[in-house]
Amino acid sequence: MNMTIAGPDGHPRCRWCGTMPEMLHYHDTEWGFPVSDDHRLFEKLSLEGFQSGLSWRTILVKRENFRAAFHDFDFDRIACYTERDIDRLLGDEGIVRHRGKIEAVINNARRAQELVKREGSLANFIWRYEPDRSQLAKPQSVSTSAQSIALSKELKKQGWKFVGPTTMYAFMQAMGLINDHADDCSIREEAERVRQQFQRPTHSMSDF
Repeated sequence: MNMTIAGPDGHPRCRWCGTMPEMLHYHDTEWGFPVSDDHRLFEKLSLEGFQSGLSWRTILVKRENFRAAFHDFDFDRIACYTERDIDRLLGDEGIVRHRGKIEAVINNARRAQELVKREGSLANFIWRYEPDRSQLAKPQSVSTSAQSIALSKELKKQGWKFVGPTTMYAFMQAMGLINDHADDCSIREEAERVRQQFQRPTHSMSDF
């Protein structure tokens, strides 16, 4: 099966981004590019949880609303949310109004604070799960990996919610822990170049 589709400029892109402008921009500038900023990592963990059962496009078009509603995913602020904030969020038509997912973000913000106290940053912990190149599957051929399973298991052990192995694999794809752009995608080489220049917060963790 052909994994790519021609973009508006005629260059091949991963088929999943289609020709929708918002998806194309996300694919070309974010997906697969490495991230070490704790708020962006927490944002993506949260939005992946909201995506459960939905399409990423549904979440992406609401992302600015989510950022406004959740104080730009500052987990120190979210950790202080009360029932009044939950009511506010449940009344916000600009986001996905799912009580369980909203409560999970608040819970995970508190778990993130605990993790940062232990590890120094969320990035220090997350990037330990970057796989060795020899462990990578063919691009977009799997939905979980040994590393995503291990990351999911450890986060669940720490009390995080909506962090299953498939969700964690999608998170790792998006945050650049792996470069899962199709082999002939025109963005793959650029994502790999940025990954090679990226200053990793910790050494990779490859034994599971």
